[in-house]
Amino acid sequence: MARTTGRSTTHLTRRLVQLYVGLTLYGASSALLVRAELGLEPWGVLHQGLAELTGISIGVVSIIIGAVVLLLWIPLRQRPGLGTVSNVFVVGLAMDGTLAVVGDLDGLGFRVPVMVLGIVLNGVATGLYIAARFGPGPRDGLMTGLNRVTGRSIRLVRTAIEVAVVVTGFLLGGSLGAGTVLYALAIGPLAQFFLRIFALPEPAGPGVTVASGEPSTPAPPAGSGPVADPASGQAILPQ
Repeated sequence: MARTTGRSTTHLTRRLVQLYVGLTLYGASSALLVRAELGLEPWGVLHQGLAELTGISIGVVSIIIGAVVLLLWIPLRQRPGLGTVSNVFVVGLAMDGTLAVVGDLDGLGFRVPVMVLGIVLNGVATGLYIAARFGPGPRDGLMTGLNRVTGRSIRLVRTAIEVAVVVTGFLLGGSLGAGTVLYALAIGPLAQFFLRIFALPEPAGPGVTVASGEPSTPAPPAGSGPVADPASGQAILPQ
């Protein structure tokens, strides 16, 4: 019994470390994309646009938007986890902290590698915090909630949300560019790759199967109808 308890405690500790390291790296990677000045990820475009408009730091804007999106979970009857709430605060704080350390960059010789590093690091971060299984981020939960309530496909709901976010952010002064396009093309494969690397097996026990990084049930085909909410402590691919 003591040995089982010890394994469970170690497993939980590793999950917590993965969650907070992943969220911190996610904020740091977003900050690197800001410094590269070659285009941001979709929600980053909105955050930057609002930061330009209000004069508030982009990290604080990220926290505010995350909290507002989380409030939208209430009518959608979504259930947040530890990772959901942590996502709201840790990412924004890490972003502002990184921006305070990493100054402006001059020349494409510096900005292009930093852009690539930011995108790859974002994939690493996504794999870490999703594999920790402490719940989806606020924006992911908004997507799955709308999918369930409206009956529209995940693909359509996600596309609609991100197009609205990018257009709004761009109109407010957010940055679009090569980094935005490269991020859109690369983040899915990167997240899937690092999710497999950082996947954690469930503690052995009666009725418990060891996770392999693959879903336990077949994923619905692209463009299919509503999907079930992520189980408590699980998350889906990144925003």
